Amino acid sequence: MRKIGIGLVGGGYMGKAHAVALSAVGAVFDMPLRPVLEMVAASSLESAERYRAAYGFARAAQDWQTLVADPNVEAVVIAAPQTAHRAIAEAAFALGKPVFCEKPLGASLDDAKAMVAAAERADLPNMIGFNYVRTPATQFVRQCLSEGVIGQVTWFRGEHTEDFLADPATPFNWRCEGRANGCMGDLAPHMINCALALMGGITELSARIETLHPTRPGPDGPIRVDNDDHGQMMVRFASGVMGHLYFSRTATGRKMGYAYEIHGTKGAIRFDQEDQNAVWLYRADGPEAQRGFTKILTGPTHPDYLPFCQGPGHGTGYQDQIIIEARDFLRAIETGQPVWPTFRDGLAVAQVIDTAFAAAADGRWHPVPSV
Repeated sequence: MRKIGIGLVGGGYMGKAHAVALSAVGAVFDMPLRPVLEMVAASSLESAERYRAAYGFARAAQDWQTLVADPNVEAVVIAAPQTAHRAIAEAAFALGKPVFCEKPLGASLDDAKAMVAAAERADLPNMIGFNYVRTPATQFVRQCLSEGVIGQVTWFRGEHTEDFLADPATPFNWRCEGRANGCMGDLAPHMINCALALMGGITELSARIETLHPTRPGPDGPIRVDNDDHGQMMVRFASGVMGHLYFSRTATGRKMGYAYEIHGTKGAIRFDQEDQNAVWLYRADGPEAQRGFTKILTGPTHPDYLPFCQGPGHGTGYQDQIIIEARDFLRAIETGQPVWPTFRDGLAVAQVIDTAFAAAADGRWHPVPSV
């Protein structure tokens, strides 16, 4: 068994999830390469020290530069705001350190391109954090599609909908300013990544992007919201199949609406992350009177389920997705072989988003440049 020192930049919502995953991954998957929680950095030394004590890191860093430069930090996990992703990743790669970066890859398409260039120039393991696509259920759906279970795919619909800003009386916060913090920068990347994983590349799209609530309450009166609340795309995949994608942070009643529906010539598939341990499968065979969607509960025979639980239908949860990500990152480091999704896959998502903004601006269909 070999150990590797991990440095974590950011200790908030996702920072905690990664710290827990790194602590658990060795026991869940019996990894030959075991992570050591070496150092954590945050917005201040005080915050970093608080995270160190809470999560079990050996040391707290004054800033991310100190963390990346430390010789005992052999790989870096980035869970900081996306405006800092590029600088942290470039510094780590320059020192020969593998990087796992939370989505989106950067705060802009230029950031994403620069990060891919840095990763490939250094020829080091790199991954981006699209965790929802790693559920046993969605991994099973990928298998079904590759095996032609529903025949030739004819249509795809995907959404990522939540309601944390559905109420116009919700006060202005950091999510309400900066394009990278809007719905297209925050929620859209997950479902775009899902669509690319299940359906392949997108060649062209048409888009509409809107701000539903142009101002929100502030301490001294209304404050203007300068980013988007929801958006939608009509897309054409490289296979020729049509699709529709919708993203919203104002979808009242939706808490984790990462959902998709796929039609094929021999059947159909439905999935909803709010019921993440079930896949609905329709097979167009047998007597018409006996046809219908069948609910398949995930269990030990589905991908990456058994290491967590031996009982069918008992289910996996959000944190388990992050543990699977940690396993994949360690495997990439151990083997020296890329593990999907890499930074280049994150760039593909960024390219779709950038094209969507261009299409929304002029109301026309736009080709999506290949990555």
